[in-house]
Amino acid sequence: MNGAGKPSVKRRGKNHTPPANGVKVANGAMVKTASSTHFSDASFMKWTVADAVHVATHHWMPCLFALGLLFFMGVEYTLFMVPPTSPPFDLGFIATRHLHAILESWPDLNTLLAALNTVFVGMQTTYILWTWLIEGRPRATISTLFMFTCRGILGYSTQLPLPQEFLGSGADFPVGNVSFFLFFSGHVAGSVIASLDMRRMQRKELAWTFDVLNVLQAVRLLGTRGHYTIDLAVGVGAGLLFDTLAGKYEDSKRKVALTTKHDFS
Repeated sequence: MNGAGKPSVKRRGKNHTPPANGVKVANGAMVKTASSTHFSDASFMKWTVADAVHVATHHWMPCLFALGLLFFMGVEYTLFMVPPTSPPFDLGFIATRHLHAILESWPDLNTLLAALNTVFVGMQTTYILWTWLIEGRPRATISTLFMFTCRGILGYSTQLPLPQEFLGSGADFPVGNVSFFLFFSGHVAGSVIASLDMRRMQRKELAWTFDVLNVLQAVRLLGTRGHYTIDLAVGVGAGLLFDTLAGKYEDSKRKVALTTKHDFS
């Protein structure tokens, strides 16, 4: 007999090894583990040199921000912090020290510029109210209300010290040398809100005019030490943020109105 009646059985070699990313279960099947699946499917595992070149050439701004992150990490962890007995360090004050000296020695010029700045604030206010009361578009007004409410909360929560070299004027807004919150600048934020609305309405020339006046306003506020640099920078961000939030508020109310109308019908 040559064993023809016996079924042949194939044996696995002793040196057979399962896949590195699998686990052998009782029936001999191979199952991938969750961790191995996650690592093998990770996005960075598929990156190539061509991808890196594409990112560097087509997305240079995030790359620049990444370098900025590394640079300012080095600056932050190695600088000498301002002691409690010293005034705050402000780079904007250093950049405008010559303007400050001129305004300090020429009070009439300081008063004139303060009056012109108050006129610009009046222009912002007039335009924002006009869009609501005359044109029936409340977004800029809602944005301004959001912004000033948040400014009041933050300004009262952290009350920054008035700069030692502050040059006040009775013609400056708020008129009459009254107290005010330093953080953040409502002057700048209001101008940004008005400028954004002008761009939505294709009033680009007027928007550019407001932007230029806003820059001049910021330089003057630094020169008079009426605001710290951070107040002005956050003012720009606040104008952008609250304009966006006002737009989302309007959209949400439109959706509710449409839903209510549909349900009623």
